[in-house]
Amino acid sequence: MIGVILIAANLRAPLTSIGSLITSIRTDLGISHALAGTITTLPLLAFALLSPFAPKIAHKITMERTIFLSLVVLAVGIVLRSLFGTGALFAGTILIGVAIAFGNVLLPGFIKMNFPLKVGIMTGLYGVFMNVFAALGSGLSVPLTTIGEIGWEGSLAFWAIPVFIAIAVWAPQMKKGKDPTEYSKATSKEKLSLARSPLAWSITIFMGLQSLIFYTLVTWLPEILQGMGYSMGAAGWMLFLMQFAIIPFTFIIPILAERMKNQVFLGVATAVLFILGITGVLIGNAALMPLAVILIGIGAGSAFSLAMMFFSMRTSTAVEASDMSGMAQSFGYLLAAAGPIAFGGLHDLTGNWTVPLIMLIALAAVILIVGIIAGKDRVISNAVLEESQN
Repeated sequence: MIGVILIAANLRAPLTSIGSLITSIRTDLGISHALAGTITTLPLLAFALLSPFAPKIAHKITMERTIFLSLVVLAVGIVLRSLFGTGALFAGTILIGVAIAFGNVLLPGFIKMNFPLKVGIMTGLYGVFMNVFAALGSGLSVPLTTIGEIGWEGSLAFWAIPVFIAIAVWAPQMKKGKDPTEYSKATSKEKLSLARSPLAWSITIFMGLQSLIFYTLVTWLPEILQGMGYSMGAAGWMLFLMQFAIIPFTFIIPILAERMKNQVFLGVATAVLFILGITGVLIGNAALMPLAVILIGIGAGSAFSLAMMFFSMRTSTAVEASDMSGMAQSFGYLLAAAGPIAFGGLHDLTGNWTVPLIMLIALAAVILIVGIIAGKDRVISNAVLEESQN
């Protein structure tokens, strides 16, 4: 359990620590808004491209060893990104994306295998710690730059420390590794059924769009707020507030979802929270801004937790669940990867944040539609069978 918590703590902080520093990085390196957006987009592309391969590699060398190696790669990526110039910034960012992609896919599977009767609670637990450290990544990044004048490079390098702790704690687990033999039982028919399932695609789009909104705002919300008159530090703490609001709901929602007959209400509520929160940012009223970012945070916490639970609740076997996770995280993060670049590009094109924020509101409306479909009480194998009969 301690190992799961420590790994979860490292799945977002290396990414969220960028948002509060993006202005300093962009100014220091002399890069455009769109290119700066790739700092967040590169990890998302890694998530998209590598997610389907994580279970296969875990089967060959055990899940425990694969997770351990991903932690080592994560540590190397953080150090490389922080200390060796512009080219290393992007190379290290790619390595960070590779490492976190494996953790994203394998940690839910590890929980399903080792805590089969506590999936909801353990999913909530790892979600809480993942988002606590994500919030700390946003809130502490700017203050860290002032310690001994280490700058943004030293601030980003700081997040290698929890990775080294996780490596030390996780190392003994490699002796206990078991081959996840269930993955080897998957048939081409099972894999094909996902591609033919509207339910599977609804889950995938839900996963992708909630990730797109989250990572786009993690990247650009501080700069949006700075344009409204916030200091860099104050903008960073507003991003912290958004992510702090995520924390309780990543624990509550999986437990609620597991107890409800269907999750349609949760899917609709998630989309409405996104719409209200982003609209609040668009209005730009300083008094309402804390409420707006809190609503976005609650929506993001609910959306992420629902997506993770859909992988298990909308499948009938562990094989289908792992395939669903791979499909949703692969296609979903590919969709999400377009977010920060498109958002920054729209700003460069229009000279303001209005059009990019309206784009996010429209995507939240799509989340409402697919959330209704994904929230209905059925499983993918039965849904595909019903579809073929009709």
